[in-house]
Amino acid sequence: MKIALLVPGPFDQVSGGYIYDRRLAAGLRGLGHDVSVVELPGRHPLPDDAAEAGARAALDALPDDARLVIDGLGLPAFAPLRDALARRRAVGLIHHPTALEPGYADSERDDLKARERLLFPAMARLVATSPLTARRLPGEFGADPARIGVVEPGTDPAPRAPGSGGPGCRIVAVGTLTPRKGHDVLLRALARLTDLDWSLGIAGGGRDRVHANGLRALAEDLGLDGRVEFLGELDGAALEAQYQRADLFALATWWEGYGMAAAEALARGLPVAITAGGAIAEVVPASAGVVSPPGDANTLSRAMRRVIFDTALRAEMAEAAWMAGQRLPRWDDRAAAFVAEIGAAERIEIGVAERTESGAPERTESGAAEGAGSGTPAALGSGGTA
Repeated sequence: MKIALLVPGPFDQVSGGYIYDRRLAAGLRGLGHDVSVVELPGRHPLPDDAAEAGARAALDALPDDARLVIDGLGLPAFAPLRDALARRRAVGLIHHPTALEPGYADSERDDLKARERLLFPAMARLVATSPLTARRLPGEFGADPARIGVVEPGTDPAPRAPGSGGPGCRIVAVGTLTPRKGHDVLLRALARLTDLDWSLGIAGGGRDRVHANGLRALAEDLGLDGRVEFLGELDGAALEAQYQRADLFALATWWEGYGMAAAEALARGLPVAITAGGAIAEVVPASAGVVSPPGDANTLSRAMRRVIFDTALRAEMAEAAWMAGQRLPRWDDRAAAFVAEIGAAERIEIGVAERTESGAPERTESGAAEGAGSGTPAALGSGGTA
């Protein structure tokens, strides 16, 4: 199969979504598929003129026999091309709807939601990276449930983390220095625990320079500059070294489409302290750590106090984390699962075509006639924002 993966450039960025896309592309090639990666220019996900022009140019340049897979981060730029995507039977790869991303003004969020409500029902298939994201797509974004599938990220077999060896508790947080990752909430939670022996390493690139500088200033204002290290963007062996020397993984995220960093922590037997922002709380079992509400530094601080102080409890959670990590999906079968989702889209299309040729009304597999009361917006901006 000839597959074109369209994603905002550069493709080598270090984030959960880009790691997923790179592993998917490599896995599809390993299965013998002809995969091309098209890096989309411009600003994403809230597209500027360059992004929309780049989307049109990419679509025009791709051959008709290429199966289009568009990363959800770049999908809003294709809103003016909705009908073309429907004709090309494009597949959307949805890590999480961009309208759910924190940090946007209400008008920007409304624009993103209108674009996604316009586009999602037109896609031949939406492949979400978590069941939680999949569950939200019909009610909030008008997607047909029969055209939604899930392919969760994988993990690689990894050695169990031996930890720091003490004294104290070494904490690692992995996530870009953006508001959504909630590093400021984590810093405020830990600032209440200076009577305990701990240190924190934050691994993540500072693409949002204003926010990154603000985090460093916050750590200093809270008197934590001697305990907190900003490690920058790490991958490969450098990131593995941070997992291996850690005693606890922490992430105070506002929203995760899956929670790949937490999954990687579980795969190494690290107990976790997280906030229940999005799907990450479904990845982590209760026995493997502590979970607090998003944005609640007080509750997170109280939860982390016992985990940091009580080494026996931490050991029990580490064992539960290790067992949970061995049950997580593996990368070696993710590409095959994604191909199956593309196949599901083709089966639906064949069924619709057969019904159309027989003169029967087009119906989705969920039983609703196409266009009958679907609420699909006729033009960009007419979609609801509820």
